[in-house]
Amino acid sequence: MSERYQCDPRTLALLACPLCKGRLVWHASTQELICRGDRLAFPVREGCPYLDYSAARELSTEELERLPT
Repeated sequence: MSERYQCDPRTLALLACPLCKGRLVWHASTQELICRGDRLAFPVREGCPYLDYSAARELSTEELERLPT
């Protein structure tokens, strides 16, 4: 079973989307960093964020609407 990672707010404040340089939002249930502007979800594995476009998945409109604001 994989361990759940909790993102430190201080660390999150230092990270930005590699494409638009916008703010990333931590989504604990999926263990991903979300860029709303680019509609991308970047994985976090074993506490390490993978901020590479090739590792990201595109978010659907429905997924974006379900995310907390």
